[in-house]
Amino acid sequence: MLLVMASGLRSGWAESRKRCFRGLSGAVNSAIQGARRGNGTRSTAAIGGRALAATAITLALYSSVAGLPAQAEEPVVEVLSLPEVKVVRGLQESSYLSEAVTAGKLPPVAERLPETPQVVPRGSAQTVGKSGGSVKTLITREKDIRLLVVYGYARLVGYNEKLEITPDILEKVEVEDGRSFTFYLRKGHRWSDGQPFTTEDFRYYWEDVANNDQLTPTGPTTSLSVDGEFPEVEVIDETTIRYSWPQPNPFFLTQLSGARPLFIFQPAHYLKQFHAKYADPEKLAKKVEDSNARDWAQMHNRKARQYRFTNPKLPTLQPWVNTVKPPSTRFVAKRNPFYHRIDEFGQQLPYLDEVILSVVAGSLVPAKVGAGESDLQSRGLNFSDYTFLKENDERSAYDVRLWKTVRGSQLALYPNLNTNDPEWRKLFRDVRFRRAMSLATNRHEINQVIYYGLCIEGNNTVLPASPLYQQDYRDSWAMFDPQAASALLDELGLTERNEDGIRLLPDGREMEIIVETAGENTEESDVLELIHDSWLEIGVKLFTKPSQREVLRKRIFSGETVMTMWFGYENGVPTADMSPDEFVPLHQQSYQWPKWGQYHETSGKSGEPVDLPLAQELLELHIEWTTARSRSEREKIWHRILEIHADQVYTIGIVAQVPQPIVVANSLKNVPVEGIYNWEPGAQFGIYRPDRFWLDR
Repeated sequence: MLLVMASGLRSGWAESRKRCFRGLSGAVNSAIQGARRGNGTRSTAAIGGRALAATAITLALYSSVAGLPAQAEEPVVEVLSLPEVKVVRGLQESSYLSEAVTAGKLPPVAERLPETPQVVPRGSAQTVGKSGGSVKTLITREKDIRLLVVYGYARLVGYNEKLEITPDILEKVEVEDGRSFTFYLRKGHRWSDGQPFTTEDFRYYWEDVANNDQLTPTGPTTSLSVDGEFPEVEVIDETTIRYSWPQPNPFFLTQLSGARPLFIFQPAHYLKQFHAKYADPEKLAKKVEDSNARDWAQMHNRKARQYRFTNPKLPTLQPWVNTVKPPSTRFVAKRNPFYHRIDEFGQQLPYLDEVILSVVAGSLVPAKVGAGESDLQSRGLNFSDYTFLKENDERSAYDVRLWKTVRGSQLALYPNLNTNDPEWRKLFRDVRFRRAMSLATNRHEINQVIYYGLCIEGNNTVLPASPLYQQDYRDSWAMFDPQAASALLDELGLTERNEDGIRLLPDGREMEIIVETAGENTEESDVLELIHDSWLEIGVKLFTKPSQREVLRKRIFSGETVMTMWFGYENGVPTADMSPDEFVPLHQQSYQWPKWGQYHETSGKSGEPVDLPLAQELLELHIEWTTARSRSEREKIWHRILEIHADQVYTIGIVAQVPQPIVVANSLKNVPVEGIYNWEPGAQFGIYRPDRFWLDR
């Protein structure tokens, strides 16, 4: 739950600042390039290439135009906390751990939990479970033991099923002006080995690891830098720590919530024995020799891999602890006896005692799943496997569920607004042409013929699972209407046709659009064949040209392509706190405006400056988003960005939410029947909290 605790009234100067900024697009673009050149590569990388290097200059422009200092506004303080959930029974001991408790090897459950454990309420389709049992799943390489961290999804803060960021390991977070983050740890929380989890673990990482020249020669990760500035880290007490930047850092909480999270803490009590600052030199030298490491720094870094999960001795906060060191073809993870979550009936989570991961060849995954060798499987399965899996569900006692993938569009057409061809460039930059080609695309036919009618049709934009979703964003200019499409082309003056009814370009060439693809599957060619037929109705001919992926990219970046088919936007379920950079001309990987992206990425050394007014506004909105002080401000900016995209049709989306098969053993409970399947955000199963999955046998 997000509670706004203190918010000063937005004075008239704030709105004045926004209006004035609209007239500064040219100055802002210059500021971006100047700031990027002045701050160097680290400040650019610090924000993941998201055009934040000019934040300080932008704020200066705001202030000088409005005649007031930026700090004139009252601070905005937001508090992230969880609603209180009543525990209806006393704490209950797990039968799996009761023997160790009786033998004195473990303290009782009341002493293993934090003073304020996270009480997990039942979801709408979930039940209070029973502890016990092992679940099997298949992986295709041993490095995928990291999925125990992905699926375990214990995070300082994390996404819930509504894609809201809420505290998890942390009890509470206070955010001031989007730039100062105060973390409150749960008192009495312990690592999986029973040692206290405190702010010393954060201090150790920041001072002794991130800022140690031998452990981290390049310095702290640039993910913690904003505009070239690293945070001020203040250890307030044993359970309170603060991270502050001079400017807002809208990426911080989302990075902590990721499928591969930003780890800003390490188990200091365990790792100090491998650190030259703390360990006895002779003992440390012996450990280095025994571990076959080059030096103590290499040994320390190998031992500290929290995401890779390869060191069974490394304490963790995840629900399950890996007990097998690679190499192996079978990994067994056992329940963390000090895990911080409980259910309403006082049962410590996770419900499952063990998770077993078996390594198999990728080509064998569908067959082994069909034979009942996995209790929970998604990876290694595709929509094309659905029929086979359904044929074997009764025999192997499992259910096949179809979750929704969440790209903005499964595939999309990208007219190259920076193409070298002058006639096509002129047409693509006229919104009437882009709207016409979208209206001429028969999405319903494609959905029925290729995807059995299981997808949603419309633009390449956010999906219904996103809190930013509005139906108009998906429907605008996306209904099949060849008559309206023809009228728009006529309005553009494209009325001349040849004897076959194909329209002619102003220079006399036939309107033949070559759509280039990576040619990696038949899905693209099948979809394009149907689009060819519907476009032919309005006098436009489509040709498909497949090529190798790297060759295709080089052609796009150089302006040689006219139009490309590629995947839609990677994250179709963003929240206001997630970066809108996919929707802004910042990267050459955005195939509708690659040269604008090049211009930004190279500080103006290559590519072309943005020269369409609404695309310039997108850049301005992105800078406003990065300097916004609250979620409500970021949400307004996101909606304006989505409105522009819906109206301007920079890409032509087709269908979205292509189903992903999820195989679930009949005995495994609390796995949602319907869900979204995505790496970021979502961590695939992670947001549905697998620590609540349980076996009913």
